[in-house]
Amino acid sequence: MTKSSLCVIALMINTFFAFAQATLSGTIKDDTNRILEGATIFLNSNLHATSNENGSFIIKNIPTGNYTITISHLGYKTIKEPIVIVQNNNTKNYTLVTDLLDLHTVIVTGNFTPKTQIETSTSVSTLNTKQLKQITPQGTAYILQNIPGTFTDASAGEVFTRVYTRGISAAAEDDLGWYYVSLQEDGLPVSLVQHSYYGSDLFHRTDITTQKVEALRGGSASITAMNAPGGIYNFISKKHTETLSGEIQAQTGIQGDGNPIYRTDAFITSGFGDNWFFTAGGHYRHNEGARNTDFTFSKGGQFKFSLLKENSLGYFKLYGKYLNDKTNRYNGVAAINWNDPTPAFGFDFNNTALMMPEFNANIPDGRNLTSTNSFDPSQGAHAKDLAVDFDFLQDLGNNWSVKNNIKFSFKDANWQTSISNAFVSISDPTVYYLVSNGNPFPVGQIVFKDANTGNELATINNSGIFAGTGSQYINGSLPNDAVMGTSTWYKDNDANEIMQQLNFRKEFSYHDLNFGLASGFSDTSVFTQGSFAFSTYENNPRMLQVTLENPGDPVIALSDEYGVSNYGGLFFTNSRADISQIAVFANDQWKISNKLLLDLGLRFESIKHKGSNDMFEPYTATGGLDGDETTAYDNNILQPTGERNAFNFTYNYLSYSGGFNYKLNEDAALFGRFSKGHKAPELNYYFNNFSNVPVNAEGEIQDITQIELGLKTSLKDFSFTTTLFWSELKNIGSTNFEFDSDNGSIFYTPIQNNTSRTIGLEWESVYSPIDVLAFRFNGVLQNPKASKWTVYDAAGTVDIGDDNTTDYSGNQLAFNPKLMFNLSAEFNKNKFSSFIKWQYMGKREGNVANAFQLDPYSTFNAGIGYKINKNLSANLLASNIFNSEGLANFFGANTFGANANGVTKEYIEANPDTSFVVVPILPRATMLQLNYVF
Repeated sequence: MTKSSLCVIALMINTFFAFAQATLSGTIKDDTNRILEGATIFLNSNLHATSNENGSFIIKNIPTGNYTITISHLGYKTIKEPIVIVQNNNTKNYTLVTDLLDLHTVIVTGNFTPKTQIETSTSVSTLNTKQLKQITPQGTAYILQNIPGTFTDASAGEVFTRVYTRGISAAAEDDLGWYYVSLQEDGLPVSLVQHSYYGSDLFHRTDITTQKVEALRGGSASITAMNAPGGIYNFISKKHTETLSGEIQAQTGIQGDGNPIYRTDAFITSGFGDNWFFTAGGHYRHNEGARNTDFTFSKGGQFKFSLLKENSLGYFKLYGKYLNDKTNRYNGVAAINWNDPTPAFGFDFNNTALMMPEFNANIPDGRNLTSTNSFDPSQGAHAKDLAVDFDFLQDLGNNWSVKNNIKFSFKDANWQTSISNAFVSISDPTVYYLVSNGNPFPVGQIVFKDANTGNELATINNSGIFAGTGSQYINGSLPNDAVMGTSTWYKDNDANEIMQQLNFRKEFSYHDLNFGLASGFSDTSVFTQGSFAFSTYENNPRMLQVTLENPGDPVIALSDEYGVSNYGGLFFTNSRADISQIAVFANDQWKISNKLLLDLGLRFESIKHKGSNDMFEPYTATGGLDGDETTAYDNNILQPTGERNAFNFTYNYLSYSGGFNYKLNEDAALFGRFSKGHKAPELNYYFNNFSNVPVNAEGEIQDITQIELGLKTSLKDFSFTTTLFWSELKNIGSTNFEFDSDNGSIFYTPIQNNTSRTIGLEWESVYSPIDVLAFRFNGVLQNPKASKWTVYDAAGTVDIGDDNTTDYSGNQLAFNPKLMFNLSAEFNKNKFSSFIKWQYMGKREGNVANAFQLDPYSTFNAGIGYKINKNLSANLLASNIFNSEGLANFFGANTFGANANGVTKEYIEANPDTSFVVVPILPRATMLQLNYVF
């Protein structure tokens, strides 16, 4: 009897659950009745589905009851509404309305709580998958020039780029181009540290694994980012799907003067087992470069993966990447005519690279003179990054939840490239002094041979430079009667890093409270060594083997067989540092009413820099390192003395930010924000400014104050956002890179603390008069000022006796345009798509003296696409179609060791015909893409 009762009870329970479980199915279409594949249908963390190629979805095993269904798809307004699940089958179809600016898409960047963009009190923009596919693959900064209000300089290539917004730019104008902003992957910074030639863009490549980019300009970055109050650029990876799917993309094209590029991207994802999912993908490329060099400019790629386990309370995710990539960066090009710059010396703004050619020398390592470093300019910047991340989100009950994202990364960057490419006349004593810093100074008959062929190009007599008659040719000649003032630039950087973001959330009736801990630790080191190198000053430079051959005297080798001279005598840095960044934060979103949301946040950050710089001195034994007095190129190697200058400073500061969002209706909102943020110094402060001298003071903490007021509107045919902003940056530590021609030393001038202020208007809009046509217009109109600014004039020498400062307060802030915008038209009908985009960059001041202006320029990009079948499509993209010769940057006079701030109005009046160095934008590139999706 007991057994029978138990069987009946079990049967009743099973029957109950069978009847209590239900299914929900339906079809997702857009407002033009087109089926939508890839829409996400969400009931809770373990009850969800994705629409298939027919727009259909089904969710099984749903307990009956009341739910809130959320349906989202990039490019469409999210549906969020109550639904009652009854027994058996539930069928319901949904129509998603086009969201032209993705204002109803959930944003995670700059918010502690994910919210739709229209609900946030931040100035944030997105680039979705469709928009990313319209951009030729030329690097991270090149992509971000499509973000409104973002100034980008991608003229150097994929690395050594500059990105900033709202005039918060001063310390990002040289070799730390991401100084104020955070470049992130899936919510965590790519790198914790920055210093000269070591920035986050070294370790970031965008490929088909990226789903979208979220860009936050200023504002809440002060309380949501690590030491990056200027903004956040977050590249978010593609999500998983339940069934096997993926994409393969093959690309080929030409750039500049017919230089080819080949690239393959792939991505795959699927679910397996009990709520397990994976993604994997990456790319490999071979790129001959946008400008003419005798070596492959870029090659390599990356692999990314993720493994996700969902449960009823949230998820656990393991993900990571391996990057192994070589690329290079372009220097400037000589120009003449200050009022209308044109290429000089037979150069070309589109195709001239003016870089040392490929060779393979072995240069003594200044840290250990018994070993050598292989140096080959074709290697460029070799970046490696192994990163492993663990992310989880769990519901703790009673409206509490916890989220933690932690990353371990191991980075290595090795630079082998040229720095500077200045004109140095054969009658300029500098070129002979730099052989060995005057130890000895070669006087007499100098012979220049092609280092590759051994053929003699010229023999000169330089004795006349002391009598004021210059050098005279004995045989042959050198192109432009000059050599290129350049240096082998060898850098070894590595960093082992741990970073994490822990967030606790408690939801109340009218408050959404978030608080937690962010931390990062980095163990990093840098070694820099520079040697003078002889090469011709012409298109496609040739290395020069140089000797002193005075009759009756032994032949003195002024360079080695490859043209390298003054081994390790120009630069020496050997430093290490431990960095810790710890921040605690709290943020409350207070729902005052159904229309008004108040957002208040605090962040206390403590950053500690502990490390040391090696003292150094030249190796001056008779005959140099090899003891041979006939080899002058190894007479002055810089080496450690054994002493170290230590530094140990802690920077503490409190940042705060408050904003509001007032909902006018479901498709329109006003927002405003006040933020007070800070920027602690980066490691270049110690490594650059205290070369061979004690670190006698901590760096200044820069202060950033920003106010913004904006409007967001999403209508059926027209959507726009507009933001009026005011920003001020104080305590800007400004210094210049200088060369003392009297003793051959290279130094940085004393730091000047300055202030800038910018007021402006950003906008972003889309107008779609008919379903197949859309017009996009975004940009910024601003007035950037150097409100308090002085420049230290070292008068070209280390001696401080003739130094002075010049006051440029009130001038226009350098490198910030008053106007820049993007205007595009897109056409999509059936299987055909096309677009054309006009990008305008306004006039910018080339330095704070406002002595030289970089003229405005326009570039045009275009593309066409055709969907061959449901799986295969083809696209043709072209950037800078008309080969605009716009100028992105200005490096000052065309002399070795010059800088932009050395050019004043008085200098130009006194030197109207002299040449100077500018950096042109990248030339035309065309790409053919074939995409296969499954």
